[in-house]
Amino acid sequence: MEIVTERVQIPVPGAGQMGGYLARPKDGAPRPAVIVYMEIFGINSHIRDVTERVAREGYVALAPDYFHRTGPGVEYGYDPAGMEAGIKLLMGLTAEGMIADARATIAWLRQQPTVRGDRIGAMGFCIGGHMTYLTACETDVRAAASFYGGGIAAPAGPGGAVSTISRTPKIRGKILCLYGGKDAHIPIEQVDAVRGALRKAGTKHEVVLYDAADHGFFCDQRATYQRQAAEDSWRRVKALFAEELAR
Repeated sequence: MEIVTERVQIPVPGAGQMGGYLARPKDGAPRPAVIVYMEIFGINSHIRDVTERVAREGYVALAPDYFHRTGPGVEYGYDPAGMEAGIKLLMGLTAEGMIADARATIAWLRQQPTVRGDRIGAMGFCIGGHMTYLTACETDVRAAASFYGGGIAAPAGPGGAVSTISRTPKIRGKILCLYGGKDAHIPIEQVDAVRGALRKAGTKHEVVLYDAADHGFFCDQRATYQRQAAEDSWRRVKALFAEELAR
């Protein structure tokens, strides 16, 4: 499907403007939308590629820059310097700010004539996977795909807020959580805790653990890219959005 892309500005109440990378089908017809949450490396070439892939599946895709308060516009590579710089910005995130950014992104999408405002989903990677889970808890997105979202089952949420896992009963849509069995950043105990919380809440969900995969398995620019897990997870994400957004 032919697409068009552009940089956009999203107003966030009390926090100015948040940049974003938008990709959508060129025909301009109203379509469901998917938020694509970045890793700690910013809206770099990988995140832009994922956003465009989502758009080619027939969705309006938007990657918001939730580092806009402390490091707007950064783009880091998958190297030690990029990791160090990204972690510094990660430490400045708060659940309150992340939720505000999620709600602002959804509000902006619903103002666009190319978006079906009743059919919005989200997906994200690493801290973006955490933000996807948080968005599912605190907004009305219909579908969410969280890739190796770290810290969801931690005792406290970003910035010392209540734990994100404790918000699980508030999820209204369906959520897909994808993890690597070799991911030292997310111990299996945390994966089990997320699965248990979703089951207890009666949430529509699927939790998938790829035994041979490590953190970052979906990104073909990282040394930990794992083709089999990446291809299977992409298939599951497409099925999730087709079932919950496109029908």
